[in-house]
Amino acid sequence: MKDNIALKATTKNVLPGLSLRANFSWTFVGNVVYAGCQWGMLMVLAKLGSPEMVGQFALGLAVTAPIIMLTNLQLRAVQATDARKEYQFGDYLGLRLISTVLAFLIIGGIVLFTGYRLETALVILAVGLAKAFEAFSDVFYGLLQQHERMDRIAQSMILKGLLSLITLGIIVYLTDSVLWGSLGLALAWALILAGYDLRSGALVLRRETPAKNVSSTDIVSQRSLYPRWNVSTLSRLTWLALPLGIAMMLISLNTNIPRYFVERNLGEYELGIFAALAYLMVAGNTVIAALGQSSSPRLAKHYAANDLSAFYRLLLKLVSLGVLLGTIGTCAASIAGREILTLLYRPEYANFSDVFLWLVMAAGIGYVSSFLGYSITATRMFHYFIAPYALVTMINLGCSALLIPAHGLQGAAWTIMITNLASCVVPIMILLSIRRLKSEPIT
Repeated sequence: MKDNIALKATTKNVLPGLSLRANFSWTFVGNVVYAGCQWGMLMVLAKLGSPEMVGQFALGLAVTAPIIMLTNLQLRAVQATDARKEYQFGDYLGLRLISTVLAFLIIGGIVLFTGYRLETALVILAVGLAKAFEAFSDVFYGLLQQHERMDRIAQSMILKGLLSLITLGIIVYLTDSVLWGSLGLALAWALILAGYDLRSGALVLRRETPAKNVSSTDIVSQRSLYPRWNVSTLSRLTWLALPLGIAMMLISLNTNIPRYFVERNLGEYELGIFAALAYLMVAGNTVIAALGQSSSPRLAKHYAANDLSAFYRLLLKLVSLGVLLGTIGTCAASIAGREILTLLYRPEYANFSDVFLWLVMAAGIGYVSSFLGYSITATRMFHYFIAPYALVTMINLGCSALLIPAHGLQGAAWTIMITNLASCVVPIMILLSIRRLKSEPIT
């Protein structure tokens, strides 16, 4: 009788999911502001500092990103597509705590044994600390995304972006140090996690509709904001998500391998130039991320309901938008690339407008690849990812080794284009395999 009363009480004040249009709108705004602030941070370093400072910061991101991607296990995507609610939030949080500590230890080991000069090594560690706080926020984003409450995620991103830009700008202006700026970035992300993301998670969990025939004790457990440490459950969740984590690490490596070769063969100055040019692709990625994240729960529901017609119709719309954005960006870069780079950075960056054009064309291909990747994630067929993306990574390594020493930044741009083309082929092959597994035609 008490369980029934508790169950009825918990179904009140349910926080409903938003519509796909509302979720996209919020996600788009959040990503635009956040990406603009991230870009603003790079502009601050370029305007107040030097290309070497930009290069140090970019190297910090390049070293830490693949490790964070691996240890994050892409749990946000696993949460968002968990349409059957197989795991509780505490399971995801517990695994994220373990994996983030492991990530920071790995980053420390890399810094210790790779021989970077002291200032660069400390910048990498500071960026790694910021990424650790971001990883904790990400698991709360997964909870909100699962409940189709992208408005709370967007608000967090807006606050985080603005605070990051202001903090980095003030600290770099006062200290002329990218190290202190990176530490300020970590502090800003920690404050947003503690002051906003934890509260958003508590709000959603408090109002979550419980499953049928669930006791009051289990309801309390489902709504807990604390990590769960059930070894068997964490092991199953790890094995479920590990293939996706490895795949995302490979995808991150495919973005950053050219940066490693640029830094080793050309130096931090050229890496700073290349990173600034490549970051302009974020404008298109903002739209891609907004649509992909908003559509993932809907794609997952179509797939879980075996409604492949709706699944592929939505995917076709997403891919078409990716092609359109790529075309617009290429036209803009070909017409006014030099003027854009001079306006946003300094005249020295405009000398690489030809590299910028190749990067924009590569970005357009990457937009299509990203949408295809979101669709594979929605199927939860994570084990399909590893071998194909490992092949893409090998192609990337080969192209970087051949093209960058011989052709410099132009070779790096060509490498990214070739890699993105290969990354389009991979998810198409996976989708065809899943289609055969389902044994249903695409209509």
